[in-house]
Amino acid sequence: MRILAGAWRGRALAAPPGHATRPTAQRLRQAIFDMLMHAPWGGRDLVDGASVLDGFAGTGALGLEALSRGAGRAFFIDRDREATAAVAGNVARCGAEDRCRIITADITRPPKGEGQTLVFLDPPYGQGLLPAAIAGLRAAGWIMPGSLVISEAGRLEQHGQFGVKLAQRVHGAAQVNVWREP
Repeated sequence: MRILAGAWRGRALAAPPGHATRPTAQRLRQAIFDMLMHAPWGGRDLVDGASVLDGFAGTGALGLEALSRGAGRAFFIDRDREATAAVAGNVARCGAEDRCRIITADITRPPKGEGQTLVFLDPPYGQGLLPAAIAGLRAAGWIMPGSLVISEAGRLEQHGQFGVKLAQRVHGAAQVNVWREP
């Protein structure tokens, strides 16, 4: 798995050992960033300088991709210590330690945070974690009015409506939804 574009294009990313983490596929990551850059509601200004949360971080690929493409800083939250160790290694490979904070926590009950421009959520499929994660992030201050939330779920999962829906796309076994927090 590699960073697809930007300053760190081609940089290899490591995944934690075992099968507990399902990294976002490179083709799906490319589709997500194509939407962010080229949709009528998107554009380069959406990513440039953005503050990003990569929830259910796994490898940190979504947050690091955003940083590589011009985001200003990124927060990574995952409850699995092996995952946060992999994120830390990937952040170090990119030389981005000063722009990143890695938090080992349950995203459904995260620590207090500050509102983020972009919020990426890629929970394990089929476990119904997205509504609890959204509620927890809102309560803790991570999602603010105007935040753009990009979530991934299994293709057949009920995804829910969490704000003003901007896009929904299906890619293989996954669906991606994008909405703006009112």
